[in-house]
Amino acid sequence: MTAKIIFASNKLENINDQQIKQMVDKQGLGQFISAQRTAQGAMGQTMYVCTTKGDYVLKGNPLYEGQLKEEKYFIEQLHKHTDIPVPVPYILDESEDIFGWNYAIMPRLSGYHLTDKQLYEKLPYEEKIKIAERIAHTLTAFHQWRVRDCGELNPLTCSITPFQEGYQAWLYKRIYFWLQDATKYSLILPKDIAWVQHILDTSQSAFAAFSSPCFVMGDFKPGNFLVDHTETEGWKVSGVFDFTNAYFGDPLSDLIKLVTLYIDKEEESIALHLMKTYINGCMHSYEKTEIKQRLMVHMLHQRILDWGCAKAINKVDWDNDLAFFIWASRYTEKVADFVDKIDNPSCLHQ
Repeated sequence: MTAKIIFASNKLENINDQQIKQMVDKQGLGQFISAQRTAQGAMGQTMYVCTTKGDYVLKGNPLYEGQLKEEKYFIEQLHKHTDIPVPVPYILDESEDIFGWNYAIMPRLSGYHLTDKQLYEKLPYEEKIKIAERIAHTLTAFHQWRVRDCGELNPLTCSITPFQEGYQAWLYKRIYFWLQDATKYSLILPKDIAWVQHILDTSQSAFAAFSSPCFVMGDFKPGNFLVDHTETEGWKVSGVFDFTNAYFGDPLSDLIKLVTLYIDKEEESIALHLMKTYINGCMHSYEKTEIKQRLMVHMLHQRILDWGCAKAINKVDWDNDLAFFIWASRYTEKVADFVDKIDNPSCLHQ
């Protein structure tokens, strides 16, 4: 179900302290101290809960049947097969006697978001590079979970339901869907559509050659992971959470939101280092041209989503008269350029 296009958001509304106390008591989590909404999390499904036994995150009012069961499966499998910190134990209560919907309660992980300006902006370049390496290693670990078919998890059977028409058709249909949706809120010109079609057409062979589907988080972004620094390990990824958008497909798509972040921060050498570390770590079986074309399609997909969202809520921080293909091509060309530079060691110092 996570691979479906979700329009709604079920927020945690009208929760009182007495209900949370009941939940804490039911799960044996000590005595309730306090609770507050989380600052991160666009879905509005989470809140922090503090008890005498520790700090937790409550997640509830699922978007669809099986959402929390599905996330529990992903978290437990990743905990079992990788050393990446994820929120375990993930306690799932499928009854609705307390809140009127089922919920999960899990430990609150420690660390900082990359969007924390008090932390990130003050770091020297060398430490930012180290964080990028840790992020690449985290994704590499996740993507070792390889499967036979691209598809989505069936939470009732914990088995993969393959995409009916194949991965490429599924991905391209999403791109066409969101491009059409963007026309409701912005001007999409024939030259924009032609540019999109050209990228998709020239990338067909790259996806036809793709043969190693694996676990894909689907929403790997600063809001969904934490970093921390210790004396013994230096910088590390200290926690990853929110697997509502996870599925099985092309792992390169998980790079896109971080690469976009670094481009927007004008930290392109860090974006390049992230991609170099990741691609050299687990993309040995593919030609550089194939990697480049797949990355361009995934970047295109994300740019269409971001464009449509920004236009729909009238939150545009670029020239409002800029054509879509001009705005988006900056990013697709950047990822292509990064791949071209990976064989050149001196590029990391540009």
